[in-house]
Amino acid sequence: MLGVIVNVITVIIGSSIGLLFKKGIPERVSNAAMIGLGACTLYIGISGSLCGENVLILIAAVVLGAIVGTILNIDGAINRLAGKVESKFKKAGSGASVAEGIITATLLFCVGSMTVTGSIQAGLTGDDSILITKAMLDLVSSMMLASSLGIGVLLASVAVLVIQGGLVLLAGLISPLMSAGAINEMTCAGSILIIMIGTNLMGITKIKVADFLPAIIFAPVIYNIIPLIEKLWKMVV
Repeated sequence: MLGVIVNVITVIIGSSIGLLFKKGIPERVSNAAMIGLGACTLYIGISGSLCGENVLILIAAVVLGAIVGTILNIDGAINRLAGKVESKFKKAGSGASVAEGIITATLLFCVGSMTVTGSIQAGLTGDDSILITKAMLDLVSSMMLASSLGIGVLLASVAVLVIQGGLVLLAGLISPLMSAGAINEMTCAGSILIIMIGTNLMGITKIKVADFLPAIIFAPVIYNIIPLIEKLWKMVV
């Protein structure tokens, strides 16, 4: 768990530094930075979406994820949890809500091969090298994100602890299911959500991205189910 703890600490430190910078930034500059951050987020999402190898898996995962997430109203739940914090920390005229900061930072910190591979490696072998490398990258990322998105980025450190810590503890169980192909499909689905965040930050859309979060789980599940379906089909035919 050392790598997870280091990653959480770097996110807290980076976010705190970013929040200090945010206090001295004029609103018009902050708005411009938000658009720039949105464009960069869009680029990150597009790059990650190219990891996928089967577009049908992506479509199925995103559609199923949207259905389940909307029924569960994940976005509403996150916004309610963030409401109390937002009332205390959000400044009038601020361009981003606490919930938006939490969702954006969580996806950027926790979606990708380094998160899954590094956590599984740490859980199975005790080697935290990948997670510590990721922590250094997240230190810089959290500074930039917090300077634009505010306190929500700092709160995302809790999500990093829960998600990466959970992967480390469950490494023995999930490692057979998280092949390179499954991780690629998961990264692809997560990157589509990151693209949505990018367009939201730029003011182009107002998508409830949190309602699509189950897609990240569905992608590797569908990837692993397909071979079983193919075997059953051959047996029947």
